[in-house]
Amino acid sequence: MRPIAEMSPRFKARIAGLMYLLIFVMAPSGASTATPLKMFLNLASDTGVALMFYYLFQPVSRRLSFLASSLRLVFVVVMSVNALNYFGAIEFLQPSHSSASFNTGYGISLIPFGLHCVLTGHLIVRSAFLPRILGVLMVLAGVGYLIFLWPSLGDRLFFLYIVIPCVLGEGYLTLWLLVIGVNNMRWKEQDEVGAIS
Repeated sequence: MRPIAEMSPRFKARIAGLMYLLIFVMAPSGASTATPLKMFLNLASDTGVALMFYYLFQPVSRRLSFLASSLRLVFVVVMSVNALNYFGAIEFLQPSHSSASFNTGYGISLIPFGLHCVLTGHLIVRSAFLPRILGVLMVLAGVGYLIFLWPSLGDRLFFLYIVIPCVLGEGYLTLWLLVIGVNNMRWKEQDEVGAIS
């Protein structure tokens, strides 16, 4: 397999789209649907999306691309610890499964993920190779996730202000990356101009 840096931008976009699709299929919607296999596949896919997005958005801004990808990886780490706690590999306070603690950990993990979505949306808006509307939708998705800074508010507003914007933002981005990818020529032009930092 060739190194990521040598892959075409469109191929990177399609891989990111495929991994994002796996996340949609595998992501647990709460403690009741979480299984170790689903969590592993979901977090592995999230790691892959972070890596692909880092390379994909470097021409826009190396620093912001690194920060956005790092925030997604923070989400992966928090969710990994949360899953290990929930499935009993490590025990913090209780020896048994605790749906409440899993859901609390999930809510906490959505904060760096929301910041990732806002930054990724910003990168898309500034890019020359993806439609700006995808960036706007990702920013809205990120703001939806950030509602979990206030967990009780996040629980109350979950469907209307979180699920709908997130499915629209992340869903349209996933479909666009899978079906269309990125405009290779514009990506290369922006890369040649140099990353705007």
